[in-house]
Amino acid sequence: MTQRVWNFSAGPGVLPLPVLEEAQRDLLCLPGVGASVLEISHRSKHFDAIIQEAEANLRQLLNIPEHYHVLFLQGGASLQFAMVAMNLLGDGSADYLITGSWGEKALKEAQLIGKARAIWNGKPENFVRTPRPDEYTIDPNARYAHFTSNETIQGVAFPTEPPVGDVPLVCDMSSDFLSRPVDITRYALIYAGAQKNAGPAGVTMVIIRDDLVQRAPETLPAMLNYRIQAENKSLYNTPPVFAIYIVMLVTRWLLHTIGGLEQMARINREKASLLYQVIDESGGFYRGHAHPEHRSVMNVTFRLPNEALEKQFLQEAQAHGLHELKGHRSVGGCRASIYNAMPIEGVQALCDFMRDFARRNG
Repeated sequence: MTQRVWNFSAGPGVLPLPVLEEAQRDLLCLPGVGASVLEISHRSKHFDAIIQEAEANLRQLLNIPEHYHVLFLQGGASLQFAMVAMNLLGDGSADYLITGSWGEKALKEAQLIGKARAIWNGKPENFVRTPRPDEYTIDPNARYAHFTSNETIQGVAFPTEPPVGDVPLVCDMSSDFLSRPVDITRYALIYAGAQKNAGPAGVTMVIIRDDLVQRAPETLPAMLNYRIQAENKSLYNTPPVFAIYIVMLVTRWLLHTIGGLEQMARINREKASLLYQVIDESGGFYRGHAHPEHRSVMNVTFRLPNEALEKQFLQEAQAHGLHELKGHRSVGGCRASIYNAMPIEGVQALCDFMRDFARRNG
């Protein structure tokens, strides 16, 4: 297959076409370098320029204050589940809001390290919403409070940050990172795997306030220690050079082609509203998973009347160039991931197909 399809994969997700084209042009020989970006030393001035621009772009897009570090780490968000607890928990405890599968995993990993508890868990309701502030009680002495801003599997998203008082707020923002403006000062730590909105798999961004960096125990291995990673500016060992290079290109695209995160958020809301409109106007043929006020803008999850129709839907969609629409194996159904780089034309193509399929099979 040589023709690009509409890729609705939940991750690794679609990348901006201009970024792919620029990477393709420069893959053999980075301009002014004489070697591929895959070949250059992470200690070279050429890579230093790349990682510095990637950080500068992130700081500009998110208005990150100077007393926050920007780290480029490895191991994905899954390593951060444990690394957050290793660095911040100590002999204290942490509070977790569980709104989906990834929040469950984060809590489980933290509990291997120390005391962590779920102060609200949406599992009894099948993860269809986020909690109201009056449904949980934060321990004012907790070392941190953790939540997942957007659950890719269930398609549930927090409409705003949960109130936690003065307790440091930690967020797994993997699947909606860079999709919208964020007030960084409301957070103590944000982590995000790149492979949704920011770049390819292989690099994880961590934005962490300096006072939390200083909490890291001396007994931690160097690779798992935020303080050592910050002191070495993410270069303690060989970082994922190519992945960081793509993050640089993606953030450049967000700044100069899209025009910033306010504009990106507007485009994303428009894309999501088109899909949810099809679901809501289908007379029950398509059933959204999440409650409307808690719906994800990034991951639109839905079911059809039965599994046989879902199987037929996925087969016909693929034949129409609409790929990776199968829901996560743990919940079934269908899922359209419409990250930053998914053009509105792709969403419109899916909407047209969904209306036609419902008309023929409803």
